[in-house]
Amino acid sequence: MWQLAESAAQVPPESTQQAIGLPTLFVLVALGALVPVIPTGALVSSAAVVAFHQDSLPFGLLLVFGVSSLAAFAGDMALYWLGRRGVRSRNGSRWLEALRRRATPERLAQAQRKLDENGVLVLVVSRLLPGGRIPVMLACLLAELPLRRFARGDGPACLAWAATYGLIGIVGGSLFAEPWKGVALAVALTVLISAAPALWRRIRPGG
Repeated sequence: MWQLAESAAQVPPESTQQAIGLPTLFVLVALGALVPVIPTGALVSSAAVVAFHQDSLPFGLLLVFGVSSLAAFAGDMALYWLGRRGVRSRNGSRWLEALRRRATPERLAQAQRKLDENGVLVLVVSRLLPGGRIPVMLACLLAELPLRRFARGDGPACLAWAATYGLIGIVGGSLFAEPWKGVALAVALTVLISAAPALWRRIRPGG
């Protein structure tokens, strides 16, 4: 994550704008829904910083928002479809097992309770909380939630997620005249957001 900020600091603004293309953003965000090592929030915020400094404002920002939310939705739907194949299969699947490994029993039980209480609306909150997406998705899979019903909750969740990280990029872009500084700030904020839940669990009493 920090390497992303350092790289942005070494690249001229024009080259940065060329490197962060919308097709690349779509592919990386969609893959990030499947592979958790890709920092999708930082990518969206960085793209929003670059779009903020372009002459096409506000259309560039709207494009970043649209592409990011669509890519997140496509990635979520692909992962959920793969997980459903594992639920229906007698032998399961590596995708379902990967989801199980990424959700602790405590987080899964909490997600199942929230799903019972709030239905698919819990997907919106889970998408905004670091580490909250996978337990809720796994809870939906174990409850055998139909793909169409999952999509109705995941669509607004992806829109809210893209808007949140896009707003972080707008804040970073508005504070600095040089795009790379805004990118560095946006990446730092996304790292802080991602690390906050784990840090809170460490410092809270009994954590």
